[in-house]
Amino acid sequence: MPILDPLANALVTIKNAEARGKREAVIWPSSKLIHAVLRVMQGYGYIGEIEYVDDGRGGKFVVKLLGRINNVGVIKPRYSVGWREISEWEQKYLPARQIGLLILSTSKGVMSHVDAKEQKVGGVLLAYVY
Repeated sequence: MPILDPLANALVTIKNAEARGKREAVIWPSSKLIHAVLRVMQGYGYIGEIEYVDDGRGGKFVVKLLGRINNVGVIKPRYSVGWREISEWEQKYLPARQIGLLILSTSKGVMSHVDAKEQKVGGVLLAYVY
């Protein structure tokens, strides 16, 4: 039986909806981690509004799409990285310098690789988006 990854399912839902030119994507089930990753993407202008809908079965997010995502996905296995090593991972997952984001889970919360370098904090790689 496969191991389910809600974060991977959420990002694939966004990727597929973007590819088909949809205006919004419905992501369920919801979780704090998915919400944190969506907030980082929203902060950098990749997605629009995020609305939580409590349907009594775990809830769901309705995400407004802006058509700015070319690719998005999870990083598996979830590698631990120090803040000095982030540049190496940028080269592996992002198309060019200054394009895209790596999203990390750190001791100071979920943040982009840009913020992690600024705050000199390492963490676990979760996802990429560009």
